Amino acid sequence: MNPRRLSLWWETLPDDLAGPPRAALPSSTSVDVAIVGAGYTGLWTAYYLAKAEPSLSIVVLESETAGFGASGRNGGWASGRFPSSLEKVAASSSREASIALKREMFGVVDEIGAVAAAEGIDCRFAKGGTVSAARTPVQLQRARAEVESFRSWGFGPDDYALLDADEARARLGATDVLGAVYTPHCAAIDPARLVRGLAQAVERLGVTIHESTRVTRIEPGVVRTEHGIVRARRIVRATEAWTSQLPGHERDLAPVYSLMLATEPLPDEVWDVIGLRERETFADERHLIIYGQRTVDGRLAFGGRGAPYHFGSRIKPEYDRVPAVHTGLWELLLDLFPVLAGRAVTHTWGGPLGVPRDWYPSVGIDPATGLAWAGGYVGNGVGTANLAGRTLADLVRGAQTHRTALPWVNRRSPRWEPEPLRWLGVNAGLRTMSTADGAEQRSGKPAKRAELMAPFLGGH
Repeated sequence: MNPRRLSLWWETLPDDLAGPPRAALPSSTSVDVAIVGAGYTGLWTAYYLAKAEPSLSIVVLESETAGFGASGRNGGWASGRFPSSLEKVAASSSREASIALKREMFGVVDEIGAVAAAEGIDCRFAKGGTVSAARTPVQLQRARAEVESFRSWGFGPDDYALLDADEARARLGATDVLGAVYTPHCAAIDPARLVRGLAQAVERLGVTIHESTRVTRIEPGVVRTEHGIVRARRIVRATEAWTSQLPGHERDLAPVYSLMLATEPLPDEVWDVIGLRERETFADERHLIIYGQRTVDGRLAFGGRGAPYHFGSRIKPEYDRVPAVHTGLWELLLDLFPVLAGRAVTHTWGGPLGVPRDWYPSVGIDPATGLAWAGGYVGNGVGTANLAGRTLADLVRGAQTHRTALPWVNRRSPRWEPEPLRWLGVNAGLRTMSTADGAEQRSGKPAKRAELMAPFLGGH
């Protein structure tokens, strides 16, 4: 597949970032560290490892091209949000550990911006924060409860603020806005520019990246590919949604699709209505996730989770574009911003993200085998992958740091059920959250079905 077709971000890459393709693995070899996957996780790991120990020989193996997966297709939120709630993290660790992980995630946003600046990566970084609008009384009730919960954990208005209607509309000119939750801990970026620039940065540090090199199996000390064997003391699996395609890992993560669209560049008079003057990222307080940003060239990029999970964890190019889902996204966007009526949608795309059974990502290493991993970001991978890369660099080197003591380290999620239970369960969850929003619209009351499903979808 021509990677230029993967997303708006890929199509608008400068030629020097888009190519040419890197060479495949020429033959079997031995290195200190082998990393499987040239997305954010793999490349951040390589970057921090090479910085910490320049003498290490490091190779990154990628089945397609660097940034082919979610790293080059996502919504462009470099966010301080961790996929699991504070309550969920604390339940398996402690209150203090959960807060420490949250604070570490807040720092990720500035870390990404600092590395991009230091390495000359023009990823269109703009730290405008995130505004999550409440557009119904039930959503406003949920927004208030969310901020009150954060207060109970010691996070003040500098971390999360409840905006009244006027304050919210000053940032986001969507219809029916009654208030919003605002956090400064997010930056809008161009994700493909970040991942492709990061690939060039690690090469400057002496790391070798082999593209078009499909890994067929990972074993202790050995990575088997279609072009030969790579032997390494430490092996990092950084394959996110594609983990499900590796033998022995079929039930570790479920690949769930998120789809996006982008408008034509919009004139100033349209942006005067929509707002997002600081390039805030935006969402709302519905159950089924939506997300958007204002791009540097004046487009509105918008996505959501309406696509189904495919039986057997199948991943296929035709799943990236589903006309019915993209039509639904456009209708949602028009409901938010009627001023877009008559404007053109120029790009539609999508791709899978990795979801663990308990909606709780992890990073770790088995010292006995030398096998390390990270993933299961549930759509919050831009920021979380940076923390994973720094943590993996510590773990691979055997360093004990404050990062290696965080509660997601060396944690194991339960495996997903075998089919057809997996297909039934994941799609039932997605359907429940979708219908919960409609039920709230009709009744004006919180949807019980969403409360019942929350523990299985990363909630409390």
